[in-house]
Amino acid sequence: MINIRPFGQLGGASHGWLDTRHHFSFAGYQDPARLHWGRIRVWNDDEIAPESGFPLHPHADMEITTYVREGAITHKDSLGNAGRTGAGDVQVMSAGSGIRHAEWNAEPGTTKLFQIWILPEARGGAPSWGARPFPRDARAGRFVALAAGPVPDGDALPIRADARVLGATIKAGETAEYALANGRHAYLVASQGSLEVNGVKAGVRDGVAIADEPVIRVRALEDVEVVLVDAA
Repeated sequence: MINIRPFGQLGGASHGWLDTRHHFSFAGYQDPARLHWGRIRVWNDDEIAPESGFPLHPHADMEITTYVREGAITHKDSLGNAGRTGAGDVQVMSAGSGIRHAEWNAEPGTTKLFQIWILPEARGGAPSWGARPFPRDARAGRFVALAAGPVPDGDALPIRADARVLGATIKAGETAEYALANGRHAYLVASQGSLEVNGVKAGVRDGVAIADEPVIRVRALEDVEVVLVDAA
């Protein structure tokens, strides 16, 4: 099963400093048919204006992965963590029993990112934050784990969820494959370029919900950069 969710049909809002689109029900956008996909609860496509961002606010019981597409995001939280995550790189935050954080675009240009929330395996636990660079060249033509749990997965950042967040860059005309285990849910978005998923065409920033497909074959119609989440 492959279901395309065109970018132009996503929920969302424009707040001046923030232009956001929601693949799943979030904030003022509520669609009973799009509450989640397996353990994937939120996939927001955010564009944040320079010198603006999300002020300090709380979260609990959620695994939050941020994939920066362009620009950079600067993180600060109530644990004393601080860091800047640039384009192509990833940060993760396990909200656990509770954490307050701020995400700010301190750059001169617009920052574009995907923010992905995944339901954890268990509630509570000590909150944490981490970030890591993932060079785009290292995932050329193949899917590389960027964040994963509950067991370690190469250089992937750890999350407390039965899920993998993966990235790939694929040249036009080439194909990358990913094996999807029985009963799993996958969600895929191209941050740039158009593609085909098992023969079904999707445009840039369209959502692709996938289930009951043993192999996901992604063929690039243009040079593409892809983020894929595989979750229970």
